[in-house]
Amino acid sequence: MSMFKVSFIFSVLFVVFGAARGFLGNGDTFRRKVSVELNPGLAPPSSLPPGVALVHARGLGLNDTLHFLLCNRGAPALLLVHTNSTESAVQVNWPEFINRSSPGSLRVAPESSVTYSAALVFTRIWEYDDVNNTADPQTAAESSFYSPYELQNFIWSDLNATANQSGHVITLCGRENTESFANGSLCLRLSLFESAGREGAWPSLLHNSNSSQLQVWLDGAAPRGNRSRFALEFQSVGDAGFQGRVDVRSSIDDEYTPSIFKVFDWLSLPLNSSRVWGFSQWKPVAYRKPAPVFEDATPCRSSPLVSVSHVPPSALVQAYFTHQPHTHGLNISFGVDKDPVFYSDTRYISWTVLMGMGEPPADSFSTLIIIIIAVGLGTPLAIIIVGGVFVCVRKRMTQSSVYEPIN
Repeated sequence: MSMFKVSFIFSVLFVVFGAARGFLGNGDTFRRKVSVELNPGLAPPSSLPPGVALVHARGLGLNDTLHFLLCNRGAPALLLVHTNSTESAVQVNWPEFINRSSPGSLRVAPESSVTYSAALVFTRIWEYDDVNNTADPQTAAESSFYSPYELQNFIWSDLNATANQSGHVITLCGRENTESFANGSLCLRLSLFESAGREGAWPSLLHNSNSSQLQVWLDGAAPRGNRSRFALEFQSVGDAGFQGRVDVRSSIDDEYTPSIFKVFDWLSLPLNSSRVWGFSQWKPVAYRKPAPVFEDATPCRSSPLVSVSHVPPSALVQAYFTHQPHTHGLNISFGVDKDPVFYSDTRYISWTVLMGMGEPPADSFSTLIIIIIAVGLGTPLAIIIVGGVFVCVRKRMTQSSVYEPIN
């Protein structure tokens, strides 16, 4: 009886642990070969304006290629192009690109291999005086807003000095020629990935080989009000035939981003289809220090998705899209209602977003949560089983000890 009991309990626990491990999935083992180059094909006498550069990252797969292009001419933009060929290449007509950013002056050839294209463009930084401490620019009075910082007018640092091509990391910093940015800067850091993983620094977004990551931070800019808060405006530009939608996913696990239990997915889907072709993904959190601790985190919120009638002022977007693309935009605002800490207290705020192809990465339950689930389910089952066996044994012992008369 004891051997049967032990065997049965182990079988039940094995099933529980197996079910819990099912939440983990098999992981993303697919790898891409990533290479990074600056200003592909640029040669004298053509030359870009000072501080302007075009970064091309190529992610080579088994039978396809991902092209990520980052350009800071005009509003900074990240363009993603997917092709079903391993021989596709970026081609730039540099005189046309430099002089007029004419449609078609930047393309990926052969064009017949292109299956999906989308761009993420950072257009403005909004600053407003949050006198009511609501941290909600949508309810703030129009008079509380200062003139926005137009990112197309920023002066950018030399990418040749900040590009880590072997590490697949590009850092782009710029400032506006105003008193507010005398000692400040806005920076974007692009990271490319060969395989699945996550960054060590918060928010530790899960990435895969089909995605790239952009960290955006504002550092040292002088606020124009005592209670200044900021919002970042960015737009998504894509081919006709695709529609945008923002989904919110919840989780019970906050191991990698403490106190944050939601993920926002800005999806690009074909019309009349639910299949995801591309995405931007972020967690609703920003940080007030470059090396944050828990106290430096602040929630952020996104405005509703709106359709934009014009193409954003990005040379990259204007040069690549030859037909009128679809453009949508939203704002990410930093802070929470009744938050006692304003931008002036630290003069730093950072936020991170992923951009990629296919289904967005989804966090599985961590080992700690799996153990909790297994123990939470297994312990009651073990108690029930042991209790049931004990009752059966006790009943049999009671019955065997009672004298039975002989017929």
